[in-house]
Amino acid sequence: MPANDSLDKTPSKSLAERISQLLQDGSIAVLATLIDPSSNAGTAGTKLLVEKSTVPEESIGSLGDDSLDLAVIEHAGRFLESRAETTIFCVGEFAPSLTEWSEALILFERVQQEPRLVICGAGHVGASLARLSALMGHRATLIDDRAEFVRRELFPDERIDLVATDNWSEAVRVAVGDGRGVYVTVVTRGHSEDEQCMRAVVGAGADYVGLIGSKRRTKIVLQRLRENGAAENFLEKVRAPIGLDIGAVTPEEVALAIMSEIVALRRGGTGVSLSASRRH
Repeated sequence: MPANDSLDKTPSKSLAERISQLLQDGSIAVLATLIDPSSNAGTAGTKLLVEKSTVPEESIGSLGDDSLDLAVIEHAGRFLESRAETTIFCVGEFAPSLTEWSEALILFERVQQEPRLVICGAGHVGASLARLSALMGHRATLIDDRAEFVRRELFPDERIDLVATDNWSEAVRVAVGDGRGVYVTVVTRGHSEDEQCMRAVVGAGADYVGLIGSKRRTKIVLQRLRENGAAENFLEKVRAPIGLDIGAVTPEEVALAIMSEIVALRRGGTGVSLSASRRH
């Protein structure tokens, strides 16, 4: 088939620039790379960038064939729904009608901003959560009003940014920014600190907001936010009490419960036992 003339033949530099812009904007896309054209005349290494809401005319790059490009654009949506980071597909798996390309291999890669945690409170749970998030490869910002709790010698991992503040709301607001790709966990030591942090994230658009505490404590904080004008749709999305129910007791276990909920949300997991389906 003829090469695709309608799609943008943007050079690799512009492709890289567009990916950089997508990451900066907090957008999501798929980068498809032809890694093995098999017996077809295609060129290994050609790329096609498919943005989440793209239409064919707005795609960047080309794999060298109109029909293949369109099939990849269609499959990119299904790939994003899978929540996978990278997957190699044989074209025959998602476009069996393209017989001349059926054995070709295409690498699909999710282009998405690295998740970042904003952890309000550097007590036992907050400290454990910061260390666990760094262990999982995430960046974290750990905030507390007690400077001795956020000393670098306690958190040598450079993926953990440390903030000592006398103004919870301002520190949280700066750390959250526009909220894209940000997961906020409020695990402070008291109602007052909770409220200051929660007020800072109202309307910030964070991907996740969780509040630690008993049902009674979290209910009090949410009610005060409601009385101060917080939108009901925001309050409904707050994970309070925070985390999945894994029977956590120790600070490390509570941190694991919180990270489990964050991973489930980001990856589209259910949080149920994987063996449950076998028993029913």
